[in-house]
Amino acid sequence: MTKMQPHFDGSKIKPEHSLREAAIQALRRKTNKITRYRAKPGTRALREIRKYQKSTNLLIPKLPFQRLVREIVQNEFNRGLRFKGTAMQALQEATEAYLVSLFEDANLAAIHAKRVTVHPQDIGLVTRIRPSDKKMF
Repeated sequence: MTKMQPHFDGSKIKPEHSLREAAIQALRRKTNKITRYRAKPGTRALREIRKYQKSTNLLIPKLPFQRLVREIVQNEFNRGLRFKGTAMQALQEATEAYLVSLFEDANLAAIHAKRVTVHPQDIGLVTRIRPSDKKMF
């Protein structure tokens, strides 16, 4: 039977283990983490972009959108209007199409300003220079 030797962190190691292996084991016990693969910055964002470009489903959840529409209608008209499901769906699709085109144009404005991040000033610029027939609200 081999005799156990004390190690620098108080644990005992077998003599056949090298100091390097013992240090690695001690670090693993200390951190208690498994090293994971780390992707480059932007990889996840590009994966999400491809995912949403492939899909045809709506991006805004239906119930929060419906509550927002009902709140706006109630504040503007002061009476309880009712909506058919197809009317609410048409409103949501039109709203999402408008927002997508707004962000596409804002992205072009950001690229023109030699930036990759869309700022509020880009959206403000796009809403000011858009033709009035493209404006929905």
